[in-house]
Amino acid sequence: MNPLARFLALAGFAVALASCQMFTPPEVQESGFQPSDRPITVDNVAANSKLAELAKAQHPRILATYGGEYSDPKLERMVAKVVGNLTVVSANPTQTYRITILNSPNVNAFALPGGYLYITRGLLALANDSAELAAVIAHEMGHVTANHGLQRQQLEAEEGLATKVVSDVLGDSPTAKAALIRGKLRLAQFSRNQELEADAIGIKSIGEAGYDPFAAGRFLQSMSAYTDFRSISGATDASLDFLATHPNTPQRIDLAQRHARQFGAPGVGTRDRDSFLAGIDGLLYGDTPEEGYVRGETFLHPGLGVSFSVPQGFIIDNSAAAVTATGPGDMAIRFDGVSIDKNRALTDYIRSGWVAGLEDSSVKQETINGNEAATAHAGAEGWQFDIAVIRAGGQVYRLLTAAPSASTSLDTVARSVSGSFRILSAAEKAALKPLHIRVVTVQPGQTMGSLSAQMVGVDRKLDLFRVLNALSPGAAVSAGDKVKIVTDK
Repeated sequence: MNPLARFLALAGFAVALASCQMFTPPEVQESGFQPSDRPITVDNVAANSKLAELAKAQHPRILATYGGEYSDPKLERMVAKVVGNLTVVSANPTQTYRITILNSPNVNAFALPGGYLYITRGLLALANDSAELAAVIAHEMGHVTANHGLQRQQLEAEEGLATKVVSDVLGDSPTAKAALIRGKLRLAQFSRNQELEADAIGIKSIGEAGYDPFAAGRFLQSMSAYTDFRSISGATDASLDFLATHPNTPQRIDLAQRHARQFGAPGVGTRDRDSFLAGIDGLLYGDTPEEGYVRGETFLHPGLGVSFSVPQGFIIDNSAAAVTATGPGDMAIRFDGVSIDKNRALTDYIRSGWVAGLEDSSVKQETINGNEAATAHAGAEGWQFDIAVIRAGGQVYRLLTAAPSASTSLDTVARSVSGSFRILSAAEKAALKPLHIRVVTVQPGQTMGSLSAQMVGVDRKLDLFRVLNALSPGAAVSAGDKVKIVTDK
């Protein structure tokens, strides 16, 4: 790991959880790609204990990784209706599924053996009708129905993962619990053939359930547009997104459309758009209040009551463990908090050994916007670092800035960032509100430009409006259309 990666790495044990994955015991052997007539479900877990019990054990870890369960009765009823329609036409209509909406802005859905299905609120915000949601859920149900979790041999390196997750991540220590928040459980990825088979099973299911079978290809295109938007705007935890392990090639979209044509020409089936939009109206969008908010180039945390800004051109990435930002010239910034004795000098803390390559003579005691602070410089293996430690409201915060050794911008950027750190007023904290998806009806004379201008708390408003509503650059809106916007109201 290079010095910059080490510098920005999150502490604690972490293993990657990519989308649409299952965890399989190493002794399970691969079999043919055929739907099982005895799929493992929540109901028959006792009869198929080894695999399904393991899936059941993963449930709380999935919740912790993805911010817990998102509770909204109206939304849950809408999703349950789609699942119910799909279950009736599935290969095994008696199979029981447990679907959980995860409180994560990432766009993802995945399944575990035993009928555990997961979908994030971020994916719900991106979809535009019940048929698209059905396509995603049916794809995941296809993995379960086809028993894909039984069809792969486990890599030798993953044999002890379940035990290691329990001992290293789910222990009672604060370090283990902190790592679990964004710890990424590395589960085996599906093969490309299994993904394509799940596509075929899913499209067949939604077509037989009466949904628009072309919704699968349509949503794949929406996710591709979303990925392109993210690559420019930046966003949290790309590894937790659906396309992290789902190859979204034009060939896959073409294949999905060919499967759909078996049910007829485009326009066949129902989209059930109004019911879907009513379900997601008011859906939380983006960061939760517990993790603070990113508003352009500023991070604000109402709970902690602090804020700081990064220079123009930097992109902030917010997670529960830390806030990071990347910018021009391979520069990077990390913000987090630590607990130290209130009587301990911050200069002593900087010298306590946690900073590699510290230049001792650079350690200085300072005051930043009325707050006790200390700053220092460090260098290691082609990188230079600026460290600012600030005590505010009984908490100590760290702002760490990194740049290549040849960079002449470190001091300017670091002083700008640390100098922007401040305590929020009571009025400012009260004014901070989470963002939500709101469904509005297009009025006569309104355009994509005027509608996107109503959005708050997001960058590149017009581009995001198009992505959220699956509108191409040349598309237009008409009076009476229902569209999604992002607002804090």
